Amino acid sequence: MAAVTASPARSVPAAVGRALRADRAAAAGAVVLVLLIGLALAAGPLTSVTGQDPYTFDTSALDPATGAPAGALGGISGKHWFGVEPLTGRDLFAIVAYGARTSLLIGFAATIVSVVIGTVLGALAGYLGGWTDRAVSWVADVIFGFPYLVFMIGLSAVAPASLPRELLLIVLMGSFGWARIARVVRAQTLSLAARRFVAASRVMGAGPWHVFRHQLLPNLWVPVIVVATLSIPGKIGTEAALSFLGVGIPPPSPSWGRAISGAVDWVATDPMYLVFPGGALFLATLALNLLGDGLRDAFDPKTGARS
Repeated sequence: MAAVTASPARSVPAAVGRALRADRAAAAGAVVLVLLIGLALAAGPLTSVTGQDPYTFDTSALDPATGAPAGALGGISGKHWFGVEPLTGRDLFAIVAYGARTSLLIGFAATIVSVVIGTVLGALAGYLGGWTDRAVSWVADVIFGFPYLVFMIGLSAVAPASLPRELLLIVLMGSFGWARIARVVRAQTLSLAARRFVAASRVMGAGPWHVFRHQLLPNLWVPVIVVATLSIPGKIGTEAALSFLGVGIPPPSPSWGRAISGAVDWVATDPMYLVFPGGALFLATLALNLLGDGLRDAFDPKTGARS
């Protein structure tokens, strides 16, 4: 990923606002993301309208002979807006809405962990150089080549049941996701350290910590936000993949990945069971990618010139 050109003391909210106004696709992605976050936050009130939740079985909504949803389109009705889950009769809208909480929480929280680690290590590597730079670069290279998904599958399978699975996934994904952010931040720090306003601060007697905190860090937030926005879909997809494989969020906790895993066996007879959780995952991934691409194009003149 190309480095994002920075300028001193740029206002991040103002820069993001300008980027959204200039790119309709990024603005559309932001709107979809806000709607999905709203769905997650308002899952309780929304499902209370029909009196449903993701944990209550409703066998009356099933065909007694097959266990499939009774009625057309997976049992969609005024009571079950997205239909019901086969065999259990659980409300599929409630599963998708509460599953949004799980997927978005893990995706955003794991990204925050990665951003904190990657920003600190990348900035220190670029600013201090020497053995610090070599050590951080070596560890980042190891992480890039490490089969972390296999490691997470194995560790999730043997982790004690008393350990909250959401916390475990956040820590694991966050700990293995900082290398890309560290590389971008390191490159930006090296570029900023050679800028005139940094040199002027040093000439005026500013110490290393003052230069690092007041001159470098404020100019790193924009590229960090861009990279973080582009990395969130990967975190959400990883959680979905782990849940799909049965080592992610345990039942009966709702999760998009686990719902998709359960829908595979019913796709021929009840495709709506796959459409709604799969569509929610697709929309979240698409929205975040559109937003991240728009921010990258707006803040990187070279990228914008190529597009």
